[in-house]
Amino acid sequence: MSQQTTAGEETGETGEVEEADAACCSTGVAIDEASVAADVRLLSALGNDTRYEALRLVAEAGDDGVCVCEVQPALGVSQGAVSQALSRLHGAGLVDRRKEGRWRYYSATPVATRLLDTLDEVRGATDE
Repeated sequence: MSQQTTAGEETGETGEVEEADAACCSTGVAIDEASVAADVRLLSALGNDTRYEALRLVAEAGDDGVCVCEVQPALGVSQGAVSQALSRLHGAGLVDRRKEGRWRYYSATPVATRLLDTLDEVRGATDE
């Protein structure tokens, strides 16, 4: 004898959802927790206007990199806010930094370049 569950699925006498019904709900894709956490960390680093614009400016600067003092006027925020944004981007693996004297120079990582290219491509596809 089968019974209806609250979701409308039929269950057998044991109360388990029958395999045929459960298969229609399977995505077939399993994402491990570490991958989800890494993706969320990466995307959340871009979830702020200042960080996103800073990444765009750093990526446009090329391999030589850009100093905080060069990014700050373009963003119109304090130097501390720029430093904090770049530090967060560095923590997410989106920018590399090197120190020369008392200055730090930032450059986009290959991951950041690919991510920005993908965003440009997606935006272009939605604009059509």
